[in-house]
Amino acid sequence: MLTITILARRYGLSRSTLLYYDKIGLLKPSNRTRSNYRVYAESDTKRLEKIIMYRQAGLPLKAIREIISAAGKNALTTTLEHRLTELNEEIRNLRHQQQVVLGLLKTHRVTDLRLPMSKDQWTSLLRSTGLDDHAMHKWHYEFETRLPDAHDDFLLSLGIGKAEIRGIRKWSRTYAERGTGD
Repeated sequence: MLTITILARRYGLSRSTLLYYDKIGLLKPSNRTRSNYRVYAESDTKRLEKIIMYRQAGLPLKAIREIISAAGKNALTTTLEHRLTELNEEIRNLRHQQQVVLGLLKTHRVTDLRLPMSKDQWTSLLRSTGLDDHAMHKWHYEFETRLPDAHDDFLLSLGIGKAEIRGIRKWSRTYAERGTGD
């Protein structure tokens, strides 16, 4: 059995956080001492570990309470899928903001700022491994066919604008129609 202070230290949380979790019914102590101090059992620490893990995934406390109190895995799966969708949208928005900032910096003649990898660097890397135009077309086709959203995200991460991305994705889909890299 652990006191609230020991439990808080063990998990790097504040005592007030655990008190709040108790208040909202997220983590109730298993017992209380004669002096009415909270004490936590092993099962409470396992519950707290889940709470911490879900918080690290960015889930709100209300969703965590629903997941933990739900009997089946459906609540967890649904909530995590929703969170993943939110994260993907946040990443897309951040990439767009990154492009806008880079564009603004370029207009102010700051030239040594770069994305982790640019379109030209990526193309050069593919060419250095021996990929010709036909093989690159096939690479884009496979990426677009198997993981269209990831393909879009990847192109955006290279700093390519939305209009050019639409063109690349359209071109990528033509590989199957023509069967060539032309």
